Amino acid sequence: MEDDAPVIYGLEFQARALTPQTAETDAIRFLVGTQSLKYDNQIHIIDFDDENNIINKNVLLHQVGEIWHISASPADKGVLATCYNKTSDSKVLTCAAVWRMPEDSAPGAHDSPDDSASTAHALELLCHLDGSGRGSTACVTWEPTGDGKRVISLVDNHILLWDLQASSRRAVLASSASLEGKGQLKFTSGRWSPHHNCTQVATANDTAVRGWDTRSMSQTYCIENAHGQLVRDLDFNPNKQYCLASCGDDCKVKFWDTRRVAEPVKTLEEHSHWVWNVRYNHSHDQLVLTGSSDSRVILSNMVSISSEPFGHLVDDGELSDQEERRPEEKSQEPPQDSVIATYEEHEDSVYAVEWSSADPWLFASLSYDGRLVINRVPRALKYHILL
Repeated sequence: MEDDAPVIYGLEFQARALTPQTAETDAIRFLVGTQSLKYDNQIHIIDFDDENNIINKNVLLHQVGEIWHISASPADKGVLATCYNKTSDSKVLTCAAVWRMPEDSAPGAHDSPDDSASTAHALELLCHLDGSGRGSTACVTWEPTGDGKRVISLVDNHILLWDLQASSRRAVLASSASLEGKGQLKFTSGRWSPHHNCTQVATANDTAVRGWDTRSMSQTYCIENAHGQLVRDLDFNPNKQYCLASCGDDCKVKFWDTRRVAEPVKTLEEHSHWVWNVRYNHSHDQLVLTGSSDSRVILSNMVSISSEPFGHLVDDGELSDQEERRPEEKSQEPPQDSVIATYEEHEDSVYAVEWSSADPWLFASLSYDGRLVINRVPRALKYHILL
């Protein structure tokens, strides 16, 4: 099999929630949450065996409702948070809870993995992130570094900061803030910055992107019309402070410097329908993934606004033996931004794209029909970045 060939896994239910198991840095592992109205919903633990190009899976039951968002603890491999639908008083509410996976839930822990679905374990409920009285929860985002004890949930127009105590079995509301004003004041997504001692959070509501300081829960900046239509997703550059990416229903991906928000630093217009997801690569931030309901996943090389705008920077001492082979590189122009590859293995809207937390050259994408595709960065580009 060709090494760069995609590997496809099909879930029996529709799905839109995907996360890497953030605290797992050895095994390539993703968690997928299903959306079924008729049957018990599931979380599929997907292990990718890189050497043999195969997928191993395990299935956990998530019986409380269809999963709209899933996020994994950055500190504890066994802990995750889900946002799920539940019906009460003939109204549908999206609630949030923190769960623990069973000890032996890693794929391959069972003797006969094929019948793991028939003996599926249930998740253990640790605590509810109770936004009751405030509305529906759009997403839960974990503090990127630290002990996995602080999470933020976005509930309608409220931003709630929780402290998880007693081994995550109790969630205490530490502080909160609300959006005030006219118009559509429901949060659609949020992201916690890994910079500034994790005191900065960005949120999206309607066409606006806002920054918040978690210490005072006050707004630090606002990009009023960041997109022409609804903003769907945000991500912070992991290697460069103040750099934020956003995407939305205007089919665009925009890159911002949060100190100067009048104009985007760069705009991408490669998709032909709503862009649901944007993700920076954790190690090589010039690699940016986007997923859209045009059924395509696009990998872009945004090198001009990355932490390595001139490609790979090396010390003079390292150059000595390379100079003989490639003397022309001394006078080379800086690399140009470009689309590296368009992946078209999906036939339905791509609602989620995520980089692996264990392998920086590997990513997964999920479309609504339950198709999970694992792909790699093209080998030629990988070596160009590394060498």
